[in-house]
Amino acid sequence: MQDHRAVVIGGGIGGLTAAAALHHRSWDVTVLERAPSVEPVGAGIGLAANAQAALDTFGAGDAVRALAGWHAGGGLRLPGGTRLSWTDNEAAGRRYGSPLVVAHRADLIDLLAARLPDGALRTGTTATLADPGGPDRPARVTTGDGELTAGLVVAADGIHSPTRRSLFPGHPGLRYSGITCWRTVVPRPAAVTDEQASEAHETWGRGRHWGTIPLHDGRLYAYAGAKVPAGVRGRDGELAALRHLFGDWHQPVPAILDAADPAAVLRNEVHTLAAPLPAHHRGRTVLVGDAAHPMLPNLAQGGCQAIEDGAVLALLLADAGNDPFAALPEYTRRRLPRTTEIVRRSARVARLATLSSAPARAVRAGAVALAGRLGPALVLRAHDGIADWRP
Repeated sequence: MQDHRAVVIGGGIGGLTAAAALHHRSWDVTVLERAPSVEPVGAGIGLAANAQAALDTFGAGDAVRALAGWHAGGGLRLPGGTRLSWTDNEAAGRRYGSPLVVAHRADLIDLLAARLPDGALRTGTTATLADPGGPDRPARVTTGDGELTAGLVVAADGIHSPTRRSLFPGHPGLRYSGITCWRTVVPRPAAVTDEQASEAHETWGRGRHWGTIPLHDGRLYAYAGAKVPAGVRGRDGELAALRHLFGDWHQPVPAILDAADPAAVLRNEVHTLAAPLPAHHRGRTVLVGDAAHPMLPNLAQGGCQAIEDGAVLALLLADAGNDPFAALPEYTRRRLPRTTEIVRRSARVARLATLSSAPARAVRAGAVALAGRLGPALVLRAHDGIADWRP
């Protein structure tokens, strides 16, 4: 049955984390990625202390911390530039054990892929779950080159996961959250001051928000979100849409828009599950990351939870010894309640960040300003129970 052979479907952050963590614990791993290569694409990703602790379980935490480019603080602002609150990243480190690290996704992908043995990552390979497996039979995955059997299949095949639909065909599936997000990375514009280039900020306006965070190589990671109908795209492209939504906001937003490459602006309509899954496993197959629990990005925990999934799975399987099948119900027991709660909390923050009515926004601004005056600790409390998690 090859109990300690794992096939991972998907070569994103969740899949590579699971593969690296399993390989660290002597599993034979094969990662099947349908893209022709693992390209240096994407934008930034926030890695809170909980994700760093998960990466520590297989020796990758310090390498990720070395990618940190933002060591100071950041503020929550209004579109005109008025600062409502200040968050000290060092205070986050004292509260949760490590400051937030913001890295480029491509750097994280490269770091995780480098921890796999030669030949473990197969690109240009479409994989389909043929049988989730059971106590007395292996799981089976079909590819264009034939069939693979394994004691474990890790489905990290993304938000539209075919594996999830196969495992839970009666589940209602995805629904549009009402929010569309954009992301890009730009070289530091000449018009951006040293202070602006070193300080993170998030700005909340009417039905939309914008954030900017510096990366370790001097570039700036920018992200935005807005309430827009599903399927609606501007005729002049995504950069023009961002200029329409945010072009008159405070600096450095206009300077970043001027520096952005239209081809490098990523747009995603954010979907979540209509209801939590009944489990994160079936048979010998487990779901990780967006395949299991897609969430809104407003707590910066989507990638963090995928990393937690992979690390916890490997730890549980190590404890299970020669019977990995017996560990999978415990994986669901540990991961399903936690990720469900974080999905809900992310949605609450998204609703707060995208309020539309003037009275509600006035109340929001007053409450945030009051919290800011009481110090960074009160602002950071939104991450209690999340960033302080340890494996």
